[in-house]
Amino acid sequence: MSDLHRDIKQLIIDALGLEDISIDDIGDHQTLFGEGLGLDSVDALELGLAIQKKYGIKIDADAKDTRNHFSNVASLAAFVTAKSA
Repeated sequence: MSDLHRDIKQLIIDALGLEDISIDDIGDHQTLFGEGLGLDSVDALELGLAIQKKYGIKIDADAKDTRNHFSNVASLAAFVTAKSA
């Protein structure tokens, strides 16, 4: 597991107060919303703000591909890497 994937998993746990979940409980390609980890739209907003704050990147909530970037940890890591470059 890459350091960025681990950092994003920890950010999800911390930002959303998921005390009963550990980094190892979240798969890199596990869906974060709905049937996967079970996050909802409020969680998405909180996670987006946490990512913007931690990585200093701008997230356009209205962009059509933003939902895809938040589908799992791997896609979030790719998004952060691309925005940080």
